[in-house]
Amino acid sequence: MPGSASEPYDLAVIGAGPAGLSAAVTAAESGLSVALLDASAHMGGQFYRHPAAALGAVRPEALHHDWPVFADLRRRLEPSGVSRLAGHHVWSVTGEEGRWAVHAVTGADGDEERPVRVRARALLLTTGAYERQLPFPGWTLPGVVGAGGAQAMLKSGLALPGIAASSLRAKPRARGRVVVAGSGPLLLAVAVSLAAAGARVPAVVEASGYLRYARHPRALAANPHKLAEAVVHGAAMLRHRVRPLLRSAVTHVHGTERVEAVTVARLDRDWRPVPGSERRIACDALAVGHGLAPQIELATALGCATRRTPDATAALVLDGLQETTVPGVWSAGETGGVGGSRLAIVEGELAALAIAARLTGRSGPSQGRRAERLRRRRDRLRAFADALAACHAPGAGWPQWLPDDTDVCRCEEVTAGRVREAVTELGARDARTVKLLTRAGMGWCQGRMCGAAVACLAAGGGEVPPPAERRPFAVPVPLGALAGLDPATVPSDTDAAPDTYADEDTGADTEADDD
Repeated sequence: MPGSASEPYDLAVIGAGPAGLSAAVTAAESGLSVALLDASAHMGGQFYRHPAAALGAVRPEALHHDWPVFADLRRRLEPSGVSRLAGHHVWSVTGEEGRWAVHAVTGADGDEERPVRVRARALLLTTGAYERQLPFPGWTLPGVVGAGGAQAMLKSGLALPGIAASSLRAKPRARGRVVVAGSGPLLLAVAVSLAAAGARVPAVVEASGYLRYARHPRALAANPHKLAEAVVHGAAMLRHRVRPLLRSAVTHVHGTERVEAVTVARLDRDWRPVPGSERRIACDALAVGHGLAPQIELATALGCATRRTPDATAALVLDGLQETTVPGVWSAGETGGVGGSRLAIVEGELAALAIAARLTGRSGPSQGRRAERLRRRRDRLRAFADALAACHAPGAGWPQWLPDDTDVCRCEEVTAGRVREAVTELGARDARTVKLLTRAGMGWCQGRMCGAAVACLAAGGGEVPPPAERRPFAVPVPLGALAGLDPATVPSDTDAAPDTYADEDTGADTEADDD
């Protein structure tokens, strides 16, 4: 049976967002046995988050863009035979002799501590991305949330940031003030969503300028639907009286117990604050984010090569059919460079077709034509995504926002001054050395919040991406879960660990002690 030590799945897909769902249903429809793993209890990933039934949302689709696409994927998933393994936190993948072992712990937050192992002949990584944050004074105050985090609160919890008892079911027209700031197209979608849900959005503070898009006419001309989306967002902002402040940034958050106001400053071309341009905006919350960073820890641990993206993050190197530099490992969606849900769905489908052809040895003319259409569409969408990334890349001068007493690493309370001291006084020249000297990046988030900032400060500028470190654990793992593994099955660089641990409903063995 699929998933057992003797009979692995054909394909394990890690991540059930748009790319993972598209790939899983396409692979299953192509005749493959598929395991779809995700840390969340619900399929859809970050983009298609939706509220629990207990919240009584009447029209959850109103909170989403392209909901019919998700509804179609979910409809195809039901009869597909895909093994849906929700609540599975994947912390490592090992491989040997053309087979892969996916290691995870189960539970809503990994709290069940049950070790799980799923084996497969091929591996597809669709792990998505997380928000990139650039620190500034006051960013640790209650009421400061990520821009994507604010959208997630709304989609999955029907809640608005910065508003006490803000359940939209209880207060459908709450009027808390939420400033949206940072850089990237996500800001417009977040601002419109919050305003439509009842929040007042005094301003969208965008560090870049939209005139930069004019430098990429071919990408714009090849994706006219993107212009239509921008027009829709612009009209919604006018309707809700949301003011855009371009080439500006929140450089300080004010408040004692929580956010009370923000200081916004104009920026020069390198994102340095312009003296005398500061203004103060009263608000109850700040939703801030400077783009997304691909979540590639599992891939880099396997040795997959990375590339620098136009907005100074690290993404996976992929061939024309979405395969990484490690044979047998494919990737789709944000891991190859952030590009949005439509691109992720196309890449997931393309990767699934390539995997099916590889594993079955069958690829007829119709499959070839379908793959070629997908490749052309993928290339058009990827060109636009790269143009967007270039337009919103952080400027080298942003570290001037940071007085020495500003926390950079929130988990370990490492200030900008300590990082600078490690560089200037102790000779650190990279993020890893700064980490060893200051503990920056050693906390619970493992550098996801501070990695970009620490790397930039270590290099003396704002255009250096965080290093793609190879780590044995992609996510924190309870020691109890590791202690429950048979010593012979603990993942290592040289042992793929042949035994299988899984819940009974995965169709896999639940104990390996007799093997």
